[in-house]
Amino acid sequence: MQFLSRHISSLVQEAFKVSPILFLNGVRQSGKSTLVRDLAVQINENKTPVEYITFDKPTMMAAAASAPEAFLMSYDLPIIIDEVQMVPELFRALKLVVDELRLKNGKKKTGFFLLTGSANILALPKLSDALVGRMTVLTMYPFTTAEAAKNNGTGIGRILKMDFKGLKSTKLSLIEAIKIATFPEISQATNEERTIWFDSYITTILQRDVRQIAELDKISLLPHLLTVLATRAGGLMNDSDIAREVGLNSITGKTYRNILKMMFLTFDVKPWYRNIGKRLVKSPKGYLVDTCMISHLLGSDLAQMASLKPSLFGHLVENYVATELVKQLSNTGAKAELYHFRTSDGKEVDFILEQPDGSLIAIEVKKSELVNQDDFNGINVFKQLTGKDFKGGIVLYGGKEVVPFGEQLWAVPFSILWE
Repeated sequence: MQFLSRHISSLVQEAFKVSPILFLNGVRQSGKSTLVRDLAVQINENKTPVEYITFDKPTMMAAAASAPEAFLMSYDLPIIIDEVQMVPELFRALKLVVDELRLKNGKKKTGFFLLTGSANILALPKLSDALVGRMTVLTMYPFTTAEAAKNNGTGIGRILKMDFKGLKSTKLSLIEAIKIATFPEISQATNEERTIWFDSYITTILQRDVRQIAELDKISLLPHLLTVLATRAGGLMNDSDIAREVGLNSITGKTYRNILKMMFLTFDVKPWYRNIGKRLVKSPKGYLVDTCMISHLLGSDLAQMASLKPSLFGHLVENYVATELVKQLSNTGAKAELYHFRTSDGKEVDFILEQPDGSLIAIEVKKSELVNQDDFNGINVFKQLTGKDFKGGIVLYGGKEVVPFGEQLWAVPFSILWE
């Protein structure tokens, strides 16, 4: 497999310079280990390779768990530790070791440990609380379309600036863009190879990796839960309904759904709301981290779905846009939060980007190559409710041209995400 540069690389290097510990987490097989191995020389002030430790090796894991502080102190710093969530005993020891290093090393107070992991330790307060103020956390996802297409551009920057000038037409179709925006190992694979890979991948995570962070009585139901969530991608999350469909009670169902989020297989987009004099829906919307995984779970390739199940394909397109926005926000460190918007009477906008100054950008997703004024109805409601904070609204669509639809409103091709 050819190594492709990752857009988060510079952010990782900068964060390591200013923090004692950098934790790079994200779904398994997203490319974390490959990235940190590639950065093993760049992150060291001496420009020599950094020691790389992986807990995929049982002996190494046992040594670290039995004497974590001694284990950490036995290496020359800085060091890279891969799959650190497999040895939770290290987190308390890391706090002690970092505090000691800060006292001993005088001016050198950052850049000691680069950790990677496939579980979100921020969801485990007993682990993460020990490292508050000592650790920077970044999240790495599978390829964006731009990364897979060897394009250095990131559409999120242009969207946040509402800058659509000079957007080039692209030879890459939407289906091709979705297909390559997946795990590095299968970005260029055939459908048959993807099927084999996903079967093995999902089994490994849901049967092996989950056991390392949680004891679940009905772990065999996790694959079914993941498939149910795939059918609901882009929908409001109702944990009672989801649990009932899987065969769990509501509390257990929510716990299991949180496990999938901890493993970075799924994520929620929170509802946007303020006190604006209108009743708003306050349920999150749910998505899978990889749109090709949805296609696999539903047993249909993207091209077939586009032609035979257009409504379902529309949900996959929305999932794709959600993942691209999340990935690009993470890769660039852009200061914006992602939300969705829905009123109690059904007016909605697929995505809202809110920047630190309170400015708001509304994004609606439409798979069609044609856009009309009605496609801006939800955006216009949002615009009226938010007043001067509204910076702009766009409908992402399957056409090739940027088209103005009134003040601060634009129809913009999907290619903004990767060109």
